[in-house]
Amino acid sequence: MNVVIGSDENGENLKLCIKQYLLNNNYKVVDTTEDKDVDLVDATLNVAKEVQKNEKNLGIVIDAYGAGSFMVATKIKGMIAAEVSEERSAYMTRGHNNSRMITLGSEIVGEQLAINIVKAFINGKYDGGRHQIRVDMLNKMC
Repeated sequence: MNVVIGSDENGENLKLCIKQYLLNNNYKVVDTTEDKDVDLVDATLNVAKEVQKNEKNLGIVIDAYGAGSFMVATKIKGMIAAEVSEERSAYMTRGHNNSRMITLGSEIVGEQLAINIVKAFINGKYDGGRHQIRVDMLNKMC
């Protein structure tokens, strides 16, 4: 599994903090916006493209508020994403929605909370079962 990460200019510092945490904990990280100044749309598309290369990949996009990246991610065929600002939602969106991407707002969450959110998201596992009906419905929408 790769953890694919990207940000626009507003999310760059938080992205670097999260990236360092992931690397320190032996996760394989793909930074799609390393040394690039890109708009949140391009940052999200870069992450999504890389996430879709392998069904085990997970993605994280950071902009100022998380909403812009979320809107972009939900327009991508086959991508289920969640905008999160706390740990429980990050964990549950993996379990109940099989989300493969989350978006964060650097103006909303601080560094420690962002790390806790990332931990919860990565450690969450899709429950399947009754939730698959919803996942299938979401996938049919694109």
